[in-house]
Amino acid sequence: MGATVTAVSRNGTYTFTKPNRDSITLLAGLGVEGDVHAGVTVKHRSRVAQDPTRPNLRQVHLIHQELFAEVREKGFEVEPGQLGENVTTSGLDLLALPVGTLLRLGDEAVVEVTGLRNPCAQIDGFQRGLLKQVVGRDAEGAVVHKAGIMSVVHTGGVVRPGDTITVELPAEPHRRLERV
Repeated sequence: MGATVTAVSRNGTYTFTKPNRDSITLLAGLGVEGDVHAGVTVKHRSRVAQDPTRPNLRQVHLIHQELFAEVREKGFEVEPGQLGENVTTSGLDLLALPVGTLLRLGDEAVVEVTGLRNPCAQIDGFQRGLLKQVVGRDAEGAVVHKAGIMSVVHTGGVVRPGDTITVELPAEPHRRLERV
């Protein structure tokens, strides 16, 4: 079985979690219609405080359902939308994708991967100790961010649970994902 969308979520107000929906509509260059983080310029509060004119490289947040199974083994219960993501995926190693990868979500929508989500202390507000599960270190001691990836909407369209995900890698050399 290939990569699929397992859930879609959006929220029009600033809250940590986002309710699951039957579908979401992606708008080219903006993000998820009706989502508080949609826009041409940054919408995340910490980034707005730094410079509200910066481009919004975090229009759509994707997270892999496999992370939920991983943290469940450590005693945490996390469901789609609860970490603030817009699209929950299955069967795709999101964290291994390079910058500039195009992901076709269903028949129409295409997002371009911009980087890694930089999780914050709000995750511990959701479930104490969870932040250490989604930010860790590899065998060499390098920081590993596991809380999903960020993207911008390249081509708009409707996205639903069950939609297939098609991956188009950018030309080489590939650039590793960094926090955005």
